[in-house]
Amino acid sequence: MKIAVIGGTGLIGSQVVKILNASGHEAVPHSPSTGLDLLSGQGLSEALDGAGVVVNLTNSPTFDDASLEFFQKTMDNLMAAAKAAGVGHAVVLSIVGADQVPDLVYYRAKVLQEDLLKDGPVPYSIVRATQFFEFIDAALSWTADENTVRLPTTRVQPMAAADVAQAVADVAVGAPLLGTHGVAGPEVFALDELGTITLAARGDHRTVITDDSVGMFAAASGDALIAKDDTVIAKTTYRDWLAR
Repeated sequence: MKIAVIGGTGLIGSQVVKILNASGHEAVPHSPSTGLDLLSGQGLSEALDGAGVVVNLTNSPTFDDASLEFFQKTMDNLMAAAKAAGVGHAVVLSIVGADQVPDLVYYRAKVLQEDLLKDGPVPYSIVRATQFFEFIDAALSWTADENTVRLPTTRVQPMAAADVAQAVADVAVGAPLLGTHGVAGPEVFALDELGTITLAARGDHRTVITDDSVGMFAAASGDALIAKDDTVIAKTTYRDWLAR
C-alpha cells in the first residue's frame, strides 16, 4: 500500500516512514524539503498521487493565534486534494486532552484540526498522544534562567516518540476508525517532579521552583492531560528513555 506521510521528515514522521517501509508498505515522506507546501497546496496533488492513505504529521510553527489559521488552511488544502486523489484513509496526530484545555490557543487549534478531519470527505482516524519525552527539555527551557527552572504541578503522562510513531503506523495500515485512538506513557508525573528528575539525569544543578502560574502547561488543570480509560499505554518509561 502506498502511504503519503506529510511531515515525513520530522521527529515522528521519519520514524513512521521507517516502520511502514520495514513492514512492506510504500511510505513516501513529504515536507517543504521535498517540495510540498501544505499552506499553499503546492506539490500536494503530486504527493497524493496513487496513495491509499495520507498521514498528516505537520505542525504549526507557533503556539499562538496563528496556529488556528495554520490548521484551517492546511486541512482545507489536504482534504480537498485527498478527495480529488481518491485517498481512502486520512490520519492525523493530535494530543490527549486537547479538548480539555480551552485556555490554550494551540490546543484549540488542534481540536479545530480534528473537527475539520471529521467533517471532511475522506474516511479518517485520529491518533491522540500525550507529550513526547523528546520535548521535555524544551518545556523546561521556557521558564528557566541560569540558576532555576520554574514549573507548574500540572500532571502529565509523557511517552517516547518511537512509541507514538508505532501507534501512528499501526493505525495508518488499518481500516479508518472514524474516531480516535489514544496512546500515552506508562507513568504520571507532576511537571515540576519531571523537571527535577530530568535535571538530575542531565547533571544540571539548577533548582526547580514550583510555580503554578508559569509555562504553557499551567493552563491545564487536574487530569486534563492524563490518559482516559480506553487509552493504550506504551511500555517505555521515562527513566529507561533517559538512560539510553
